Amino acid sequence: MPSPFLGMNPYLEHPDLWPGVHHWLIIEIARLLAPQLRPKYIVAVEVRMYETTGEDSLLVGIPDVVVQRPLTETNPTTTNVAVAAPPAQPVTVTIPVPEIRKQGYLEILEVETKEVVTAIEILSPVNKRSGKGREAYESKRHKVLGSLTNLVEIDLLRSGQAMPFFSNGIQSHYRILVCRSAKRPLADLYAFNLQSEIPKFPIPLKSPDVEPVVDLQALLNSVYDVAGYDMRINYRRDPVPSLSESDAVWADALLREQGLR
Repeated sequence: MPSPFLGMNPYLEHPDLWPGVHHWLIIEIARLLAPQLRPKYIVAVEVRMYETTGEDSLLVGIPDVVVQRPLTETNPTTTNVAVAAPPAQPVTVTIPVPEIRKQGYLEILEVETKEVVTAIEILSPVNKRSGKGREAYESKRHKVLGSLTNLVEIDLLRSGQAMPFFSNGIQSHYRILVCRSAKRPLADLYAFNLQSEIPKFPIPLKSPDVEPVVDLQALLNSVYDVAGYDMRINYRRDPVPSLSESDAVWADALLREQGLR
């Protein structure tokens, strides 16, 4: 069963589903590009690892602790009798536990020189909120933007803080940034919203090589089908993260029209 959404499916942004979607898209983009780039370039699937703690997690349960004053009489009387304090009772708390996280990305390398020509990144929730995940990615991004490497940055997540770029107040649900080293500080921003189809975009290479075009919408639709997300998603529930009021009304009508609600 195909995805009911023309563009990005907001249900795929759920924290339980997104890691799998991220992995699938990385592999599918590599499969698409590899035969088009031979024999001058190769596509390498790389993995970035970093340590994080509970503070970087999406959901950290912290139980509420209520301290209640003991009940006393309205007019207490003075007494010399010592009252023993009740024994201390343990309270369940959550502690930050170090965890190694892995995040895949792509690099296009020139075969002859082994030079990294283009880096392709798909953002994850840890990249868009404060913590070690964002710090690690920002450090890598800074190095790429200060080098001769091109950068393609794909953001299919509505929540969190978008990566910085200078614009004329452009705001959108999703973004694809194509940044050619030869044109910096200028870059091409493909900004689109939930109700729009994901735009196609080129992968920058060395001039005058022909740049392959990525149809990310087609790849996402293929991933949705192959991974069986239609059997894993309950469209009767609201997506996580939640939609704005107007988008929720639009999505509800769309899902009802297709018999999913």
